[in-house]
Amino acid sequence: MRRHSCFVFLFCAIFLPRILGFPQTNTSIDCDSLLPNYEAEPQTSAPPYLIAVSFDNFEPGNEIQVTLEALKDVGFKGFNLQAREIEGDVPVGTFKITDPNTKGLECHNVTNSAVSHANSDVKQKVTTTWIAPRDVRDLQFIATVVQDLEKFWVGIQSKTLTPTHSESVNGTGKSKRRVCFECIC
Repeated sequence: MRRHSCFVFLFCAIFLPRILGFPQTNTSIDCDSLLPNYEAEPQTSAPPYLIAVSFDNFEPGNEIQVTLEALKDVGFKGFNLQAREIEGDVPVGTFKITDPNTKGLECHNVTNSAVSHANSDVKQKVTTTWIAPRDVRDLQFIATVVQDLEKFWVGIQSKTLTPTHSESVNGTGKSKRRVCFECIC
């Protein structure tokens, strides 16, 4: 009887997470292709998810709030979110982890260059903060969102963000004017 119990426990520990839904462990999304590490094809329909950003323009060091949100009550269990230059295939900038449902990832040897799910709980919305790097061009946030083992969308994009390269933008992305008065005596 004891052997039977061990076998049942071992079977459940190995196979039950896959049978019930999104696996609890060993599920990741590739940094480059943005594909999950299991056998399924991405959805081709319009994704029921949206990436919203707090600013349209940025300067190096600016912090941009980025929100990944379900448009309907479908929710999602997993995701990978990155900032990439238009036509680029490498993450740029870094994320400050501010939501307990998220964790930073290391892509191309850069800590927190992508953000992902910290658990497989169903989420309606996650928010994170992206820190703009130097020397980048127009970019978009791009994501893979996993609803469940059978349904996931690859390449969900935000609107385009443009670097301003102006000295009159502070760390929040809002402009601040410099007023100079020259007195000639």
